[in-house]
Amino acid sequence: MKHRSLSAACLALLVLLIPLHLPAAGKPIRIGISASLSGQYQAPGTAQLEGMRMWADDLNGRGALLGRKVELVYYDDESDPHKSFQLYERLITEDKVDLLLGPYSSPLTLTASNAAEKYGFPMVAAGGASDAIWERGLSNIFGVDAPASAYMQLPLKFASQMGVKRVGLVYSFSEFPRQVAEGARRKAAELGLEVVFDESYPADTTNFRQLIERMQAAEPEVVLGGTYLDDSVALVRQTKQAGFSPNMMVFTVGPALPEFEQALGRDAEGIMGVVAWMPGARIPMSRDFSYRYYEKFGRNAGVHAAYGYAAGQVLEAAVRLAGSLDRDKLRAELQSLKFQSLLGHYRVNEAGMQEGKSTYVMQWQKGQRRLVLPQRISRATVTYPLGASLAR
Repeated sequence: MKHRSLSAACLALLVLLIPLHLPAAGKPIRIGISASLSGQYQAPGTAQLEGMRMWADDLNGRGALLGRKVELVYYDDESDPHKSFQLYERLITEDKVDLLLGPYSSPLTLTASNAAEKYGFPMVAAGGASDAIWERGLSNIFGVDAPASAYMQLPLKFASQMGVKRVGLVYSFSEFPRQVAEGARRKAAELGLEVVFDESYPADTTNFRQLIERMQAAEPEVVLGGTYLDDSVALVRQTKQAGFSPNMMVFTVGPALPEFEQALGRDAEGIMGVVAWMPGARIPMSRDFSYRYYEKFGRNAGVHAAYGYAAGQVLEAAVRLAGSLDRDKLRAELQSLKFQSLLGHYRVNEAGMQEGKSTYVMQWQKGQRRLVLPQRISRATVTYPLGASLAR
């Protein structure tokens, strides 16, 4: 199907077609969400919901959607995939919501998308990136983030350029980190790098002493981690305690959060994180969003808030182009749409998997998250090797 292209500027023009001097008529358009407001994913899940709330407030502030205000209907899924499925069933069958936005994390998106598919209800996935979400032949799930298998491409390319030959790979045995690891293996092989250590751990693990001993014995020059917050913090802390000093340590999710540096203090220095968005990435709307997010919530915006806001933007664009809430029309628009959101390019393949989005790499430098890769848009140079940051 031929893609329909829409930028944020074009979306603004569509908004102008609505007679803003008239009040929004009728009942609000209700958007259903399962949000991780407690449990393992509380920090990113809360930030993602805040991004969605900010999008909804912005939309209502500038007028309406199809002549109606929007209203978010959300419940705490407690970071539980099974509960997320139940909540989306409730949102669809009992609350009778009009639209759906997805939950945070790949495990929850996997189950939530099953509920959306069961009822033929298109869903925009905000914070799910596992390739497996789009490998099941579903027709109603559309991603805004880059697939997990692409997350380690930039740091591995940089490592190769620095002459690295030996890579260590650790990852939580859950959906997103497993896909990150699989993509890292393929990219390492493509670049001629040897994976000398490759080990998973149970999702709730925070004691890595023995794993680190085994990894240290394998002597990797670079350590890549498919992680969330608590495990990335524990891995860094215990690696430092063991006196293990690889040239690079790169993790998913955890380093992008301010809680990472708050937990580690000086030990966060030099640690790198793969992220889908940063305020300094020179993406349109980033600076404005970051300023207004701080004014609204009292802290700096991170990638998870951008997930929520961008997912709302994509859903809004599809509704405006469809001109209705008809699910078949929305599905067709989400499939064919090309759009520049806060997060970056939206363009999906036939399965609904994102293929237009790029990732970035940040590094903690002097207590700040700095965009370091890709180099063409970086705001700072990579501190390499890792120990050099502590010597400054």
